[in-house]
Amino acid sequence: MPNKPGQSGELYTDLCIIGGGAAGFFSALTAAENFPQCSIVIVEQSKDVLAKVRVSGGGRCNVTHQCSEIAEFIRHYPRGGRELRGPFHQFGPKDTVAWFEQHGVPLKTEADGRMFPKSDSSETIIRCFTMLATKLGIRVMTQSKVMDIQIPESPGEAFRVLAGNSIIHSSCICITTGSSPFIWQLLSQKGYTIVPPVPSLFTFNLPNHALKQLMGVALTEATVSLPDAKISSSGPLLITHWGISGPAVLRASSEAARWLAQQQYRAKVLINWDAGLSAAELSDKRILHPKKKVTADNPPNIPARLWKWLCSLSLKDQEKNWASLSKEEMTALIRNTTQFDVHMEGKTTFKEEFVTAGGVDLRQIHFTSFESKLHPGLYLAGEILDIDAVTGGFNFQAAWTGGYLAGRHMALAVSHKKQSGIA
Repeated sequence: MPNKPGQSGELYTDLCIIGGGAAGFFSALTAAENFPQCSIVIVEQSKDVLAKVRVSGGGRCNVTHQCSEIAEFIRHYPRGGRELRGPFHQFGPKDTVAWFEQHGVPLKTEADGRMFPKSDSSETIIRCFTMLATKLGIRVMTQSKVMDIQIPESPGEAFRVLAGNSIIHSSCICITTGSSPFIWQLLSQKGYTIVPPVPSLFTFNLPNHALKQLMGVALTEATVSLPDAKISSSGPLLITHWGISGPAVLRASSEAARWLAQQQYRAKVLINWDAGLSAAELSDKRILHPKKKVTADNPPNIPARLWKWLCSLSLKDQEKNWASLSKEEMTALIRNTTQFDVHMEGKTTFKEEFVTAGGVDLRQIHFTSFESKLHPGLYLAGEILDIDAVTGGFNFQAAWTGGYLAGRHMALAVSHKKQSGIA
C-alpha cells in the first residue's frame, strides 16, 4: 500500500526503485518474483503511480506489438534499437505476452499489429501491477520527490536516496523516472552524459495552408518525406485542422526528431498521397483510359474528395478527360499527387503519446543487465535512457524489457550479497 504523505525517518531496504511507472513497477515485480526475500521500495513523486500507463493508447494501453522478428522489431527504434537487440532476445514481445497471460491479463492483437488488454482498459494493467505489488510485499511511497542520490564510496556500502522526508538506504537502486530534467541534472553531476532531450512523436503543423479544408480525409498508405534530412516514412496519413498526422508523420517526426529541433520545426515536406503510385502509372492513364474524365478517375488509394482537390490545383478545366490534358497539366497533376510540396511550421504533441528523444548516454549502460558502467549497483531503465520508438507498443516494450532485466539482475545481486553475508 502507498505510504501517507509526510512520513519521515530512515528506511533500510534491499532495492529502491525511483519512479513508479511502467519500467519501475516491472523491475520491482520481476525482482520480487525472482527473490521473494528481497525487500523493495518504489518511490514516486506524484500522488498516483503508473500515470502514463493509465492514459496511453486512449486509456487502453498499447502493451506491445505483435512483430516477433527481433531484427524487424528494432527498426522501430530511431534511438536505441542496436542496443536493444540483445535484451529483446532475453525478454521480447513474446515474453511480454506470456507474462501478462500468466498474470491474468490476456492480450489481443489488432489489424495493425498493436496489442492491447482484451478488456480494452489500461486499468486492467494497473490493477494487475498494484495488486501483485501488494501480494509480493513491495512498499510504494507516493508524493515522495527524490532530492538527491548519494553514491556509496566503497563496495558493500549502501546507496542513500533522499526522498520526501525520508532517507532510504538501499543495496541497489533502479532509476526509472522517464523524461525527468531534474533527475537528468542530478545524474550529470555524478558523471553521466545526458544527450539533450528533444520532443519525438508529433504531428506537422501547416498553418494557413489550404490543405486543411480537407480535414478528416484519411489515406491508408502515403509517404511523407523530409528531403533536406533525407528521411522518408510510409503509412496511414490523416489531414487535420492543424496539418497532417497519422503513423507516416509520427514515424518521420521520430526519425528526424533531433534534426527538426535544430530547424525549429520548420522544414520542407513532400507527400506522395499513394505510396504505391508512380509518376509513370499516372502518365499511362492517358493511354489506358483516354476518354475517362480525370476528376472522376481517382486512383483507388486516394479518396475522391482529395483527388478532386488535387485536380483543381492542376487542371485549367475540370471537365477534361485524360487524352485532352496538356503536358503542363499532366506534369502538375503528377507533381501534386506524388510530390505534393508543403512547408511545416511548428508541431503538435500527438494525443497522450508524449515521448522524448534524449537521456542518459547509452554508452554508459551494460545492456545485459541495464546496470550503470559508472556505478555498480545502480540500474537505469525506461525513458530515462536515450531510447525512444515510434507508436505501436514499442516504447512500452522497451520499458518491460529494461525493467525485467534490471529487476532480475538486482535480485541476483542482492541474493548473492545475502548468501555471502554482506547484506
